[in-house]
Amino acid sequence: MPTQTKLLQKIVQDYINAGEAWPASAHEIAKWAVNNKRWQPQSSAIINQCADRIAQAMREEYITDPQGRKVRAKHAIKMERDGKQVGFWDDMRWASREHMGVAFQQRRQQVVGDCRQLKTDLDSYNDNYNKESPIQMSFNFTHDLEELELGARRSKLSVV
Repeated sequence: MPTQTKLLQKIVQDYINAGEAWPASAHEIAKWAVNNKRWQPQSSAIINQCADRIAQAMREEYITDPQGRKVRAKHAIKMERDGKQVGFWDDMRWASREHMGVAFQQRRQQVVGDCRQLKTDLDSYNDNYNKESPIQMSFNFTHDLEELELGARRSKLSVV
């Protein structure tokens, strides 16, 4: 039985094959899928959509710490429950050190995974599709972080 992801990928391919506008937004593809009765929400999909929106809202909740830094308040850790990966959220203002340590480590692993996939995509593009000089990319973020911190300090000083 195809997975939900495979079914959605097929809808995207069918959208393209139908001659619809491409490139397209996910919203345009979803509208086409619903209008063409290719996708209908199940009650579990409605709950999942609500949960996704709640999680997004928690990801976007920021507070200002005592040093004046804008920081994310809510942090999730992935844990297995009943054979499924579930995100458990807590607020850094009262979360345990253990929860926050796991949350930070898991987010770091997400960043590493994103960088690995970006490098794979970049290498494939350069090796197979790029007809010009290879696109180069550094995965050392030390200078980027230093520049961002310096910029944040400068903007804080200019406000004062």
